[in-house]
Amino acid sequence: KPKRKAVKKSGSAASGDALASPMQGTIVKVAVDEGDTVAEGDLIVVLEAMKMEQPLNAHRAGTVKSLNANVGASVSAGAVICELKD
Repeated sequence: KPKRKAVKKSGSAASGDALASPMQGTIVKVAVDEGDTVAEGDLIVVLEAMKMEQPLNAHRAGTVKSLNANVGASVSAGAVICELKD
């Protein structure tokens, strides 16, 4: 029998409070400001990699803290984009 491959969830790499970039790319849009309140699923930034845009959404509800995103900035895979606090 062929083994099933695990389906990788697309989107952000999120753990705890941190929202991290799932891939290397360039930030093309920042949809929030530090201090904004967001709901789970709200758009945080749009990342462009290999001519494709990848939206990064909030993995939980909270307030945006430590926003490390500027339009035109290059980010590496695993780089923390922002933190969400209660």
